[in-house]
Amino acid sequence: MIKRFYILTWLLFGLEVFAQQGTSSPYSFYGIGDVRFKGTLENRAMGGITSHGDSIHVNLQNPAYYSALRLTSFSVGATFNAGRIESNTESSKAQRTALDYLALVIPTKKIGFSFGLIPFSSVGYNVYNVSSDAILRQYSGSGGINKVYFGSSYAITPNFSIGADVQYNFGKIETKAINSFSDVEYATREINVSIASGVNFNIGARYQKLIDKKYLFYTSAVYRPGGQLTLSNDRTLTLINWAGLGTVETPIGDPVNYSVPDDKMKLPTQFDLGIGYGKNSVWSIGANILYQSTSDFGARYNTIDNVQFEQSVRFSLGGYFIPNYKSFSNYLARIVYRAGVRHENTGLVINNKSITDTAFTTGFGFPIRGTFSNLNVLFEMGSRGTQSNNLVRERYLNVGFSLSFNDQWFQKRKYD
Repeated sequence: MIKRFYILTWLLFGLEVFAQQGTSSPYSFYGIGDVRFKGTLENRAMGGITSHGDSIHVNLQNPAYYSALRLTSFSVGATFNAGRIESNTESSKAQRTALDYLALVIPTKKIGFSFGLIPFSSVGYNVYNVSSDAILRQYSGSGGINKVYFGSSYAITPNFSIGADVQYNFGKIETKAINSFSDVEYATREINVSIASGVNFNIGARYQKLIDKKYLFYTSAVYRPGGQLTLSNDRTLTLINWAGLGTVETPIGDPVNYSVPDDKMKLPTQFDLGIGYGKNSVWSIGANILYQSTSDFGARYNTIDNVQFEQSVRFSLGGYFIPNYKSFSNYLARIVYRAGVRHENTGLVINNKSITDTAFTTGFGFPIRGTFSNLNVLFEMGSRGTQSNNLVRERYLNVGFSLSFNDQWFQKRKYD
C-alpha cells in the first residue's frame, strides 16, 4: 500500500504542466485565459452536471462527494481537441492534446480525503492582421493557470455529507505583440510575462434519498467565495528584423526591460446547484445551474475599450444508462452509456456581443474485467462565439479519455 502511494504521488506532482498549451482560442486572450476544467470526463459526458456521484467515480466539482467513494481511486484524464475558427472572411484549423486532471481520493468509514493537480485555464492564440495603413500586427500568447488542491468530506449521515477543499493557484502567462510598419526598417516586439499565484477554496454539500428501495433522489450545492490572483509582471521591448508571419525574429541590439507594477485579479464567486433522479445503478438524469460573478474580471494589464465582463451562467442536463450492471456473460450490458447538453454564457462581452458556448456530449464507461477500475471515453461537439460584430466562431470536437484505478487500500488481511 505504501509503495502504491509513493508511485501515485510521484505521478501526481512529477509532471511538468507549464509546457501545456491546452487551447488555440483567440478568446483566451482575455481574463485568465480559456477555463478548461469543467469536471471529470465522466461528468462532462453527461453535459457537465456536477450533482452526480457514485461509489467508484471521482467527482472533483463537489468536495462533499469524496466520502461517497467506497474504494481508493486514482483518476487521470486528458482531451484531444480539434477545432475550426471562422470569421466572415477566412478560417483556420487547430489541434491540441492536454492533460485535464490528476486526482487521488482516499475514503475511510465516514471521511474522504482527496488531493490532486488540475490545469485550470489555458492561454494559446496566434493571430495577425494588416491594417489599412499597411501596419502588420501579430499577437500570440501561451501558458495558463494550474491548481493543486487538498480536500476532505464528512458523511454526517449515510444520506448527507459536507466537504471543502483548498486550492493553490499558480502559473505563467506570456503574451507577445509584434508591430511592423511599412516605412520602418525594423519591427518592434513587446513581450509581457505574468507569474500568477493565489489561494481559494470550495465548500459543498450533497443529499440523497432512496425511494421505494430502488429509486434515488439526489441534490447538491457548491459555493466558492471569490478569490484573488497576484500577478508579478515583467515587460520587455525589442527591435527585431522580421519579414512577417512565420519568419525568424532576429533581435537588433539589447532588449529594454520596463518596470510593470504587480497587479491583482479577482477570481469570480461561484454557486452551483444540482438535482437528479434515477434508478440506482440502472439509469439517472440530472440538471445543474452554475452561476459565476465574472463581471469582476478584467484584462491582465489594462482595460480594453471594446471588452467587458458580465455575470456568467451555465445550464447542464444529462444522465446515464446501464443495461445490466450485474451481467457476467454480456460485456456490452455492463457498459455505462452517457449523454448530455450544456449551454453557457461565458461572461465575456466583445463589441457589445455576449460570447456563448453550447455543446452536445456523449460518452461510454468501460469496466475493466476482474477489477472495479474503468476506462471512460468522452465525445463533445460544440460551438463558441459568433461571426457577427466582427468576431469569430469556434467549432470544436473534444475527444477525451480517462482512467479510474479503484482498489481497497485499508482492508485488514486475514492471511499474509
